[in-house]
Amino acid sequence: MGPWPRRAGPRQPWQTSHALVAIPVVLIVVITIVDLLVPEDVHLGPLLVIAPALTASFASPRTTGAIGLMAVAAQAFIGWHFGVLFSRNVMVQILAIAVLSCLIVFFCVVRERRRRQLAQVRSVAEAAQHVLLWPLPEQIGPLRIACMYLAAEDEAQIGGDLYAATRTEGGVRLMIGDVRGKGLAAIGEAALLLGAFREAAHQHTALPALAGALEKSVGRYLDDFEPEEEAGERFVTALLMEIPDHDPVTRMTSCGHLAPLLLSPGRSVTVPSLHPAPPLGVGVGPAGYTLDVFTFEAGDTLLLFTDGIVEARNQKGEFYPFAERTAQWVGASPDALLQHIRRDLLAHTGGSLADDAALVAIRRTPPPRHPHGKIIHADGFRHRAGSDKRRD
Repeated sequence: MGPWPRRAGPRQPWQTSHALVAIPVVLIVVITIVDLLVPEDVHLGPLLVIAPALTASFASPRTTGAIGLMAVAAQAFIGWHFGVLFSRNVMVQILAIAVLSCLIVFFCVVRERRRRQLAQVRSVAEAAQHVLLWPLPEQIGPLRIACMYLAAEDEAQIGGDLYAATRTEGGVRLMIGDVRGKGLAAIGEAALLLGAFREAAHQHTALPALAGALEKSVGRYLDDFEPEEEAGERFVTALLMEIPDHDPVTRMTSCGHLAPLLLSPGRSVTVPSLHPAPPLGVGVGPAGYTLDVFTFEAGDTLLLFTDGIVEARNQKGEFYPFAERTAQWVGASPDALLQHIRRDLLAHTGGSLADDAALVAIRRTPPPRHPHGKIIHADGFRHRAGSDKRRD
């Protein structure tokens, strides 16, 4: 199938500004004509200053200055038409319009400078945020993955919620977490945990040991950077997950995090029963973490999420019924599933969230089949459908 035809995109900002310039120009023309038609004791010329003031709200300083010159010229034309161009009253009016236009242009210049500075700061912040929270690949081994982040703060793309995935020998390890707090203030702990996970995931064979390593990293960070007034109040909930390539299971260790949803084709949404340990940062050793194992077959989808989803409220104060709403999209692809949830969640909350929210959808895909009915596995061996015997 060829590419979709391109649609006409939205009008560019400069096109919109050029179209809006017609408004102050028409305003100058109308004020000038009306001033020429009304009795001589009625003076509407001072209203011409409205034109540059209006232009400054949407146009550049140069365009605003041009409209200011037109307003001055229109006032001079009115004075010339009545033969009083060099009278004291008309000269004061022309001078007043000129001075006010210059002030408007000056403030327009200051506004544009601050706008450029803000755009540069936003660009740097967005780059830093993208480096911190790498987008997950669409396919890792036998898993199709989709992720989504909804930041509570308007100017942030990420905050205290986090997720990461890495390929290990014979499987995939994933993590989703939630730093206490929200927005940009929680990014420090999120950055630390993401870096620690990406390194420690390849050094520990068991998830409880991995959780213990992350606990030590978070503990060291809090010892060095935790404010005294928040001592003991900073922590991170996390869910560690390991999905083998060939075994239809998933292994999980919960550090105070919510259990994911398991979506199976033709069946209702279920919630695995976890044995959560306390969150990271409270001093729990590796022995305090539990490993839970659940079935995760081809075609199933695991939906990982943070509490910003289930604690989202509508105007009546009602929580978002996450599991119930998700059940209607069990058969959707990971990408489509997250888009359905996003639209439904924002509709429930009125378009904004009180807390950051992260979602990761993971679907185990069937192993690729050979044209002759054989299944090709990632380890290079081929198996007949329904058989566990390897060929020599």
